[in-house]
Amino acid sequence: MESTVTATPHTPAQAAGLAQFPVARPRRLRRTASLRRMVAGTRLHPAELVLPMFVKEGIAEPQPVGSMPGVVQHTRDSLRKAAHEAAEAGVGGLILFGVPEHKDARGSGADDPEGIVQVALRELAADLGDALVLMSDTCLDEYTDHGHCGLLTEDGEVDNDATLERYASAAVAQAAAGSQVIAPSGMMDGQVAAIRAGLDAAGFEQTPILAYSAKYASAFYGPFRDAAECAPQFGDRSAYQQDPAGPVGEALREVRLDLAEGADAVMVKPALAYLDILRQVRDLVEVPVAAYQVSGEYAMVEAAAANGWIDRDRVIMESLVAIRRAGADLILTYWATEVARRLS
Repeated sequence: MESTVTATPHTPAQAAGLAQFPVARPRRLRRTASLRRMVAGTRLHPAELVLPMFVKEGIAEPQPVGSMPGVVQHTRDSLRKAAHEAAEAGVGGLILFGVPEHKDARGSGADDPEGIVQVALRELAADLGDALVLMSDTCLDEYTDHGHCGLLTEDGEVDNDATLERYASAAVAQAAAGSQVIAPSGMMDGQVAAIRAGLDAAGFEQTPILAYSAKYASAFYGPFRDAAECAPQFGDRSAYQQDPAGPVGEALREVRLDLAEGADAVMVKPALAYLDILRQVRDLVEVPVAAYQVSGEYAMVEAAAANGWIDRDRVIMESLVAIRRAGADLILTYWATEVARRLS
């Protein structure tokens, strides 16, 4: 016969014993900055930050991005200077996005050895050595004249399998130029497997892949599309990026698929509006998890701060702590260099 254990109230003697202890006061550990710092449960480190950077072909001076105050489309020279500054601040890595002077339907600049990203990667690799990790975005939207992330069929649909060949070719070109991490963001089915096979066949078996596994068709990307000049010329990307209202299981399935195909780390994008997804991904996997604090998140803070509505510095740090607490091992953020200096 099963027995049942029932909680019993404290006896008078037990109650008297408990009464001799004072009431707990959590505020005691919050009284001073040094106390708060000592018991902080979430900490940021500069090496966990990755700086997204844009390099544009055919310009003589850095071009400010109007919707992202403080962010520019770099020349090759200004890119090298900013990359040095990031390394000196202790930033862990940078991820490079290219803006070619000429675009076409197949995104030829993506795998051209003399394309803007490949040239910039070679220069940065020579300059920086192992001072930080060079990463490269592997997608076609920055290079196509139609602004979509892959090759198109005659009906204007993205051709998934034909696009995979282009991704593999671009990944190999980037690795050959000095990219230490390949980061495919196109959300094509099978992209990680295709890139892994391409890298291995070209002798880059040791080059890791950071998969944009849970990337949503978000409205937070607008300023990025200004910076990378990659807004779709028709339609949108809802057919291949994840639905913001989609089930959580879909994101977790994408993560599992990417890992099964050979991803070494996974990403959630955007970050702040998807902290619930980030937490569940972190609980699911045993590989590094990245989160991208995207352009819209950046632009909203900068705009509100410019109007005097928020404390800019505190909001930046609070947002990054939230992303870290939710489970991110790496955070891609346009404030990487600034925050790294603050943390040093």
